[in-house]
Amino acid sequence: MHVLATGTCLPGAAVDNAALAGRFGMNAEWIELFVGTRTRYFGVDLDSGARTHSIVDLGTHAARQALDRAGLEPSDIDFLVLATATPDSLMPTSATGIADRLGLNLIPAYQLQSGCSGAISALDVGGRMLDDDRRIGLVIGADLCAKHMVLDRDISGMPPATLVNYMLFGDGAGAMVIAADPTDAVMRIDTVHCVFTGLDSAPGQIIEWFGEADRLSDVTAVREDYKAIERRVPGMSVETAGELLRRSSWSADDIDFLLPPQLSGIMTARIRKEMGMDGAREISCVAATGNSGNALAFLQFDSLAGVIEPGNRALAIAIESSRWIRGGITLEGL
Repeated sequence: MHVLATGTCLPGAAVDNAALAGRFGMNAEWIELFVGTRTRYFGVDLDSGARTHSIVDLGTHAARQALDRAGLEPSDIDFLVLATATPDSLMPTSATGIADRLGLNLIPAYQLQSGCSGAISALDVGGRMLDDDRRIGLVIGADLCAKHMVLDRDISGMPPATLVNYMLFGDGAGAMVIAADPTDAVMRIDTVHCVFTGLDSAPGQIIEWFGEADRLSDVTAVREDYKAIERRVPGMSVETAGELLRRSSWSADDIDFLLPPQLSGIMTARIRKEMGMDGAREISCVAATGNSGNALAFLQFDSLAGVIEPGNRALAIAIESSRWIRGGITLEGL
């Protein structure tokens, strides 16, 4: 699986901690110390509450940027795979919405419902779809977390498990054009590893779905067990890195670029320390973009594409706490 180009989309202007704190009555310094995120982007106007972007908007913009960079037209694409935890609707899928916006027809347009690790799952599916007939594909990750932010809510008595969602997350999308042939590729994806590891474990994150019968339910739509995430994700990251190195027959010293999980600025720094690989250059974005779910890995890949050189080796990891899924890939510059 070869990477021809990448693209990204971050909606609107960056929202810093001072603006976020002013809107919701938080302490800006506390956000910096607790989460370590400085800015994030939202597909909603915090002043008016008006929705400014959809998943289809974000995914289409990122896809067009990737296609432009690859020098391709939408008609060159043989399939599309979208990973998201926050689709615009359950039906029709946002994947078909992006395909329609791009003018694509009569091709597979698949959607994977997942969190951060969905980016790796989508690349796994995309890589397996490349064959003699399908030579070029478009893989996208996008999430719109602002739909869960109630702008007029009193957060003074909000429990930490709910309050963290107002500080941690942001919106965005990323895309990658993949191909079976190496011509004009900037990177090659060598190994993809994504497995469920949550047997008999309580989920670390839950996003509810409400239908016509229960949409007025008082159940909290998004819940986090942040302590469990802090406790489990670093070890899962180390395990995933070891598995990727074993499968690639690489050593830790072979890694030129490390793309660690992007949970938050604080958590990413902690994970990076436990993973070692001190000789590798870190590619991170979460402190500037917020946790944008499925977009994060693609935002990292976009940064990597600008600096990786032929022969350089990179290792990327994405951990999902919803039911404990760990994924990662190895890449090599061409």
